[in-house]
Amino acid sequence: MTKTLKMALAALSGLAFLTTAAAAQQRPYSPRLSCGAAKQIVLRSGAVVMGTGPDLYDRYVSNAGQCGTFEDAITAFVPTGDNPQCFVGYQCRMHVQNVD
Repeated sequence: MTKTLKMALAALSGLAFLTTAAAAQQRPYSPRLSCGAAKQIVLRSGAVVMGTGPDLYDRYVSNAGQCGTFEDAITAFVPTGDNPQCFVGYQCRMHVQNVD
């Protein structure tokens, strides 16, 4: 391989590493947050995926406008460092139609 090709491959490898690192950013983890901080993250982001326990996470939204057409916003509570049932906003769930 030529020196130029080796340098180009090294640069591409570095770029791939940075892209992967950025994509793997940690999600907020509610048990390490205060209730107020968890609420603020949802409010500020509009929609966020938040961890609530080991290997547990879900999407929380600030209002029904963040949900899809066929989804309803239901109240969402998560455990935080200072409140075992902290209201952080809403979760989007598929709309269930009652068919008689």
